[in-house]
Order: sequence, then C-alpha cells, then structure tokens
Amino acid sequence: MRVNSFKANNFRNIKSIEFSPCENINIIYGENAQGKTNLLEGIWLFTGCRSFRSSKEQDFIKFDNSFASLELDFFGNCRDQIAKISIEDKRKAQLNGVSLQSSSKLVGEFFAVIFAPTHLSLIKDGPSQRRKFLDIALSQLKPRYANALSQYNRAILQRNALLKDITYHSELLDTLEIWDEKLCSIGTVITAERIRYIKRLEPFIEEIYGGLSNGKEVMKVSYQTQMKINSKTEKELKQELLEQLKITRKQDIFSGTTSIGPHRDDLKIEIDGLLARSFGSQGQQRSCALSLKLAEAEIIKNITGQQPVALLDDVMSELDNTRQDYILNHIRGRQVFITCCDPSMLLKMSGGKAFEIKEGAICTCI
Repeated sequence: MRVNSFKANNFRNIKSIEFSPCENINIIYGENAQGKTNLLEGIWLFTGCRSFRSSKEQDFIKFDNSFASLELDFFGNCRDQIAKISIEDKRKAQLNGVSLQSSSKLVGEFFAVIFAPTHLSLIKDGPSQRRKFLDIALSQLKPRYANALSQYNRAILQRNALLKDITYHSELLDTLEIWDEKLCSIGTVITAERIRYIKRLEPFIEEIYGGLSNGKEVMKVSYQTQMKINSKTEKELKQELLEQLKITRKQDIFSGTTSIGPHRDDLKIEIDGLLARSFGSQGQQRSCALSLKLAEAEIIKNITGQQPVALLDDVMSELDNTRQDYILNHIRGRQVFITCCDPSMLLKMSGGKAFEIKEGAICTCI
C-alpha cells in the first residue's frame, strides 16, 4: 500500500494542498495550527473509517466555504487507484470513477494505521479504551466479530433492563436464563477472538518495543478477564461464563448491571513486569501506544497481504534520541508519514522526504 499523491481543497484550515510523498519516511513539519494533523486526517478518511478526531461533517469544511474535497492516488491490490471524497451536507466517495453508496464503502480498499496523541489513552486511561482498540482492530478485519459485538451490546442493554425490572417484578426472574444463554453464546465469540488477536500481537509488540528501547526494556500484553481462559475451547469458555453469571446473579439484580463478561475485560500492558499505566514514564507510555499501533499494522499485512500506510501524528514528543532514531530510520517496508514541529528532526533522517506546511499550504519540499 502506497500513497502516490494527495490533494485537499477547503479541508479544515487547508485551502489547497497537493503533494507527492516518497515510498518510505515522509516528515510533515511546521509550527502548531498550520495543518499538519489535518493533512494526516484527510489521508486517514480514505480508509472508510470515522475520523480519529471527534467532529461533525461540517467541521471538515474550511470556514466560509460550502464544500471540501479530497483526492488520493494510491497503489493497492497490485494496481494504481484513485479515490475521491467530497464533503457538503454529507460525505460522498468515488473509487476509480465509480460512485459509492457512502465513504464507509472504502473500507478494505486503502489500509492505514493512525497514531495520534489521543491514543495515549490506550495506556493512561481505563479498560474501556483498550477494549475499544481491540474492537476496532478486529471489526475491520472480521465482519463476524463486528456483528457479534453489535449483538452483544444490545443483549447487555436488554439484560440490564431486565435486571432492574426484576426488582419490582420477581416473576421475570425465570426469563433471565434465556438472556444469560444468549449473552454467553455471543460473548464467547468476542472473548475468543480477542484472545487470538492478542496472541498474534505479542511477537510484533516485543520486536517493535524492543527496537524502540534498543533492547533495554520488554513490553508484554495479556488479556485480563474474570474467567479462567488458559487453553479453553469456545464451548468451555461459554460454560464458565454461564457459571459466573449464576454466581453474580444476586449482585447483578441488586446493582441493575451485568458485572461479568467481555464488556468488563481489559488488556494488560507491562514494561519489565510493571504496569505501564501506573509506572511507565511519558516516553515509555508513548512507546507502548505506538508499538500497539505498529503491531496492528503487521497483523493487517498478514491477513490482507497489504502493508498499511503509517500515519504518526506528533509521535516524537517525549521520546529520547534512541526512540526517535528507530522511528526515523528503522521502520522498514512501509510508507510512513510523521508530523512534528521541530525541523531539526530532518538532520536525524538517513533518507526520505520532508514537507514544510504553513497556513494550510505546503511551502517547502526537501
């Protein structure tokens, strides 16, 4: 997967940009609020996914304009392709001259992974952010998982509503077993897929984080659940979840919520045996989040055969020279876009291209 050229008009603070990156490292540098992150966001939208920044469609359009447009010339699926996105009251997309029902239909055509400062929440915040990382990564790769997740979330809402009603209508207690059975059938699929995905992540994470730390630190990830999951089949996982729901039934009725299941699980992240969330430095935490995203890219490549483009926004902050050198000079075999404020980063590069952005326009190419 490779971006050949990218164009943007009236997108956020970008009036008009057109540039052709190289196939390896591309630095986008400039002062704050000049459009660096907006440029990466424009490329990211061609994955067909939502923006990594919460926003309404109208927020994409430059002030005092009625529309925005994006165009991506890229190499993917063994051929050159052109995708276009236009944004007015809603987002419309074309691929190779063919109009698509929505921009989400671009999913599977152009692959990328994004690292942004907000992704530090993977390490710093609570379990919901790490579950979200797993759910998004798996949903893009496995429609079965996305469908199971949607069904599970609906079943949790319905079971919780029933738990509240039982307090006032005890005759409803017998119907709880029906929902428990449904919840466990779907929940087991989610748990099993997450466990398999984490096992695939592990070797890539250890290699990438080892490179970032120059072999001085070891990052480990593991799936955390109230169930005993070692070497269990999906059938055994389902039976254990059913038993756990019976054990916690009184507590669940009292609280009106379901206290066990994949919606309460977590991804444990450690550096040298210590929790990264509690004991990691800012640089270590940033390195952990970056390792997760780059490992995600490796799994996408293994499953789809397409090497995703890496979009790294403000990744260099709080990293020491060793970690910066790894990102600039040792990420091999993929196209990378890196934004930064400090032009001295260019002196550390052994190759690639650099583009200066100022007031929403590229003014220098090195």
